[in-house]
Amino acid sequence: MKKLLFIFTTASFLFGFSACSHKDTPNRVPALIPQPQEMTVGADHFTLTRRAAITLDTSNPQLMGIARYFNQKVAPATGFEVPVEKHGNIEFKLTDDAALETEGYRLLVKQGEISITAHQPAGIFYGVQTLLQMLPSEIKSDREQPGIDWTVPCADITDKPQFAWRGLMLDVSRHWFTKEEVKKYIDELAEYKMNVFHWHLTDDQGWRLEIKSLPRLTEVGAWRAPRVGQWWQREPQQPGEEATYGGFYTQEDVKEVLAYAAERYVRVIPEIDVPGHSLAALVAYPELACMQAPSAVGVGNKFYGEDENTLCVGKDATFEFMDKVLTEVAALFPDEYVHIGGDECFKGFWHKCPRCQARMKAENLKDENELQSYFIHRMESLLKTKGKKLIGWDEIIDGGLAPDATVMSWRGMEGGIKSAKAGHHVIMTPTEHCYIDLWQGEPSVEPDTYSMCRLKDSYRFNPVPDSVPAEMILGGQGNLWAESVPTFHHAEYMTWPRGWALAEVLWTGPTKADWERFWPRVEQHFVRAEQAQINYARSMYNAIVTPYYTADGTLEVKLDSELGNLDIYYTFDNTDPDRFTPKYEAPLRIPKNATWLRIVTYRDNQPVGKVITLTVKELEKRAENTRHVVGNL
Repeated sequence: MKKLLFIFTTASFLFGFSACSHKDTPNRVPALIPQPQEMTVGADHFTLTRRAAITLDTSNPQLMGIARYFNQKVAPATGFEVPVEKHGNIEFKLTDDAALETEGYRLLVKQGEISITAHQPAGIFYGVQTLLQMLPSEIKSDREQPGIDWTVPCADITDKPQFAWRGLMLDVSRHWFTKEEVKKYIDELAEYKMNVFHWHLTDDQGWRLEIKSLPRLTEVGAWRAPRVGQWWQREPQQPGEEATYGGFYTQEDVKEVLAYAAERYVRVIPEIDVPGHSLAALVAYPELACMQAPSAVGVGNKFYGEDENTLCVGKDATFEFMDKVLTEVAALFPDEYVHIGGDECFKGFWHKCPRCQARMKAENLKDENELQSYFIHRMESLLKTKGKKLIGWDEIIDGGLAPDATVMSWRGMEGGIKSAKAGHHVIMTPTEHCYIDLWQGEPSVEPDTYSMCRLKDSYRFNPVPDSVPAEMILGGQGNLWAESVPTFHHAEYMTWPRGWALAEVLWTGPTKADWERFWPRVEQHFVRAEQAQINYARSMYNAIVTPYYTADGTLEVKLDSELGNLDIYYTFDNTDPDRFTPKYEAPLRIPKNATWLRIVTYRDNQPVGKVITLTVKELEKRAENTRHVVGNL
């Protein structure tokens, strides 16, 4: 095994890599995410020119597809395509080296040639992703960039993933994203060697998948009244109001997305969230409710516990409905898994429903948790008849876990630990590390949401807890719930850079995570994202504000930053802070009669973070909340 060699310099931190086009130019390590398992960087470089050509086995359609993909990425920026020829200087080659497994590769860059070898085509694809990141950042541009030297530093890289499941979930129910936006999301995650797209297709606020045998699911369930404003505070759809917001994917749309994902070696896992989170389905087919179905699809208004959103498990019609849905889902999606949700199922209406109570008595079920387990067991059996396996959120444990179910653990890791020890496969996706719909920095300067998951929190993610059989943990994924994500532009902002952190942890492995070497690479990928017009968050530059009460009851404020090396300036005098105002050195005490604390971060005498303005009353409130939480621990 070659020793992992990184040659870091100040310049490489600031500017990423620079190809060694002059003998007196120092070596630069490519700013790769995820970091390869082994990498040695040489002193020379390869230059991509119009004379370049790709050599591969032309009888292999997958390799030909990867060559087309490579050209789709480089041609808009370089102004030329790299043809496939018999004797080219860029080689894609499959080998018998089983040690590389399904997704591993070796990338060897020499002065006059590049070779990517792998055991399977997926490995070639991931080797290409590494190669693309080694090209100058302008390669991400969708327009020709004349005058650029398309150079790649000489390197020897051997690489393969730590985890087989490396995913991102996109919720398209709470807010609608078009087919083209979904494809763009898949393309972006694939560039970071993530290989699972979890498609949350149904929920209370919209049913997004065409089911031909149940047309009202999309005719009615895909549409709601247009609304803006804070989620859960919205006015419900009014009588006579037209439902104009929404959309759905036809089965032909889905086939197009699936083909697009397959070209990028991304698995697509559909989620049909049942038996709870089914309000949109009940509006379309009210006969599936226990008592009375809601009259309109949710718009982001409060309803939980008041309006039914749970399928009636006491009715045979519910299982006939699910058979129709899952028959079409199974026929449409090629992956072995179908996700059936199973989370946050309100059981109050089941408790009142005579049919559900009769079902419980007939099946000897002691409570409504066991009734949900009964439903999940039947879903698993139904999926097995269609050649599929079931995944559910960790609530499917409640009342007894279906025999062969795979658990996606989101309420911390406890459900995943319990399931893994019981012999079930697990995908870890705990909120504290993987919920990328949460704040990623100081809430007062972030778009509205409800809790915190910083970039560093995502980078600290370890999917395999101590004492758990590692082979039972398939991997992990980030989840982007869309209650507070109304546009695709904002979806990108919430995903990146936290998605990059998860990509590295799941590919390279948590034991090799190094925050001090990660965030400088993130900065270089900000540049690449800019070139590609991909939105991202710079929240890691903002100050972290921690107010608290001392033992004697005095309010103090601690300031910090994720990077740890930023200069922080502040004011209490109602003026804007900058590098000429007081610099933070130690916890602050609030001056008498102060109204606001204003804060900004600098690096190298330049502002890098947003100006944060907090009232003293807000600081007091946060400190009191912290004291309350600590007092209850």
